[in-house]
Amino acid sequence: MRAPCAQRQQMSNSSSITQFLLLAFTDTRELQLLHFWLFLGIYLAALLGNGLIITTIACDQHLHTPMYFFLLNLALLDLGCISTIVPKSMANSLWDTRAISYQGCTAQVLTFAFLVGAEYSLLTVMSYDRYVTICKPLHYGTLLGSRACVHMAAAAWATGFLCAVIHIANTFSLPLCKGNALDQFFCEIPQILKLSCSDTYFREAGLIVVNVCLGFGCFVFIVVSYVQILRAVLRIPSEQGRHKAFATCLPHLAVVSLFLSTVMIAYLKPPSISSPSLDLVVSVLYSVVPPAVNPLIYSMRNQELKVALKKLIQSFFCQQQ
Repeated sequence: MRAPCAQRQQMSNSSSITQFLLLAFTDTRELQLLHFWLFLGIYLAALLGNGLIITTIACDQHLHTPMYFFLLNLALLDLGCISTIVPKSMANSLWDTRAISYQGCTAQVLTFAFLVGAEYSLLTVMSYDRYVTICKPLHYGTLLGSRACVHMAAAAWATGFLCAVIHIANTFSLPLCKGNALDQFFCEIPQILKLSCSDTYFREAGLIVVNVCLGFGCFVFIVVSYVQILRAVLRIPSEQGRHKAFATCLPHLAVVSLFLSTVMIAYLKPPSISSPSLDLVVSVLYSVVPPAVNPLIYSMRNQELKVALKKLIQSFFCQQQ
């Protein structure tokens, strides 16, 4: 009878959790306010950059192409990712609290896992778009028609949602009895699993298998695509043609590299070098920095986007006069 009693006690402890305590960046009030203003600046930069990309692509008929359609979806996902975690962290620093409700934590995990999974899938689709552009330009309209683009984007969003549901079902079905303090500034699955009072080995192994299968498959597809792109570019006889082809692919390659490198550092670093402060810095790198930097990466070398954005701004100011 002791095992059922223990199990009931575990379930009771889990059901009694009404909130989680997030990791604070600092206990000093002045530094808390500094963190608030720093995150506010990054958040506003991400809103402005991604918002301008979305508005420009939506309003300019010349940008209604597969590449810019996928870029619009990427900007939406970036906005969602940074809006899921940064405002709550800012509010906690401003009001000097660490609390997040159980329901709020569940929603944050579901939304963030959904958006990150969808973004990785979309980056894979975008590598296919670059491959067709460089390697099969004569078949571009056939392979990447409007219906095909919508289907691929929908598949990327659906993949993210499926991954999120799996993570939520796997994580929040566990009884939690090791307190409610998370060693992270937002609700993150590995940190929640640490609070479980049951053996989470198989749960964590399942999560790793799902992530590795999805991540490795997408990674291989991206690498193979860019190997083919590189071979095709090197066969272009003119230097100007090679430069133009590289300029077309470099922004996407930079965004993929930033996304994968930060996520790999966050989840594949050796446990021996893990510490709360290091985990905090790495988590900021993969969750906050990419959504703010991606608009800059895509707009810096994209002349079409610059021209369309300039026209949009000029038309806005002309209407105000």
